[in-house]
Amino acid sequence: MHAKKLRIITIGLLLCLCSMNSSGQSIEDETVAWLQGLIRLDTINPPGNEARAVEYLAEIFDAEGIEYESAESAPGRGNIWARLKSSQANPEPGLILLQHTDVVPADKEFWTIDPLSGDIRDGQILGRGARDMKGLGALQLSTFLSLHRSGVALNRDVIFLATADEEAGGYFGVGWLIDNRPKIFEGVGFLLNEGGGGSRNNEKIVFGVEVTQKVPVWLRLNSVDVPGHGSSPRPNSSVTRIVRALNTILENPFPPRIIAPVAEYFSALSVDMDEEWGPAYSSIDRAIQDPQFIERLHADRPGHHSLTRDTCSMTRLSGSSKINVIPPSAWAELDCRILPDKPSEQFIAELQELIANTGVEIETIMAFTPAISDTNSRLFDAIQNITRELYPSSRVLPSVSTGFTDSHFTRDLGIVSYGFNPLITDSGEHTGVHGNDEQVRESAFRQAVGDYYAVVRNVVTD
Repeated sequence: MHAKKLRIITIGLLLCLCSMNSSGQSIEDETVAWLQGLIRLDTINPPGNEARAVEYLAEIFDAEGIEYESAESAPGRGNIWARLKSSQANPEPGLILLQHTDVVPADKEFWTIDPLSGDIRDGQILGRGARDMKGLGALQLSTFLSLHRSGVALNRDVIFLATADEEAGGYFGVGWLIDNRPKIFEGVGFLLNEGGGGSRNNEKIVFGVEVTQKVPVWLRLNSVDVPGHGSSPRPNSSVTRIVRALNTILENPFPPRIIAPVAEYFSALSVDMDEEWGPAYSSIDRAIQDPQFIERLHADRPGHHSLTRDTCSMTRLSGSSKINVIPPSAWAELDCRILPDKPSEQFIAELQELIANTGVEIETIMAFTPAISDTNSRLFDAIQNITRELYPSSRVLPSVSTGFTDSHFTRDLGIVSYGFNPLITDSGEHTGVHGNDEQVRESAFRQAVGDYYAVVRNVVTD
């Protein structure tokens, strides 16, 4: 038997043996139960109430004899962390397993089940957070406890970190911890978080590993002018100025450009594409010069289109509180996402110059700093090598996320941070992420328990 294949099998056996609980329950059974328990906790943000998840995880750590710490960044906004220490005199840089325990709201009117049920139906584990990201959080918990139970010698510290507030920017979670509990991050070189995943299409499996993300820049356009009666229109009213500014932005789309991680990602995707898309994806720098291709990409593949340029979505507007009153002030909010090749300050300055003649001022609500994690690392090699051994025909693609995660905080600290989840989703499979009937296939989730452990163990043991 091939040595590498033997190693994978051995790891699987070790996982099975060392992770059996006192009741004889398998680690897969435990992990499914942990996920169900996490889903049943109401940690919808706002308001968050992540302290409920802290209590849940603390009980598990207490039962396992694992020391942990916790802290509230505000009432009810709980964070918890635990550390498995290396026995080496000069350990390698530590690895953080990062998860957020808050979830986005769920409107029961549009769900077929209780969003907080955690029930299993037709082979699916159901409920808000099943995908984002209590599912991956349960995998991280499973791996952390399996390492603890095994007693295996670690070449580096392994830190389990569950935080608050990611869905609203992370300022009560990772952002707060960096400022108030910096020791958590000392000596850490690597981090695994959400943002990536496996997909299967026509038996071809691709694992995306998020290495960077478009930078969120949330802006408010503010306008002030003389109020008046609606019967006497004013050419430069506050509302009119806002409309002109928004129209200017619409009529001047941000020009396309390709950064290196996007070019690499598109080129890798082109391998499995047909003649309609493959040649363009393999030479995306040239393809974006064709307006017809850009139009088709936007219509058919909006997620990929957004990787070719900066974007702004107009999401909120406010003017008068009464139909016949011209208000003294008006505002509009923009959710802008910029490619991580320039600072947000430059983007804001360029946007302000664009709308300068409207008299509208730009207020920054939130703006992160850009950062990209290098793929030349032991952790990325482990993801590549282990997934290829587990799924011989699979490929690993560095990817760029159009959304943001807490990894932007840790990349600012110089920590190599990847979004990775070994769970495989079949083409067309309903996930419900940030939507209705969020769910994860139980069989795929059970398989991911051992797969995640295999990747992490490869990195933390010699």
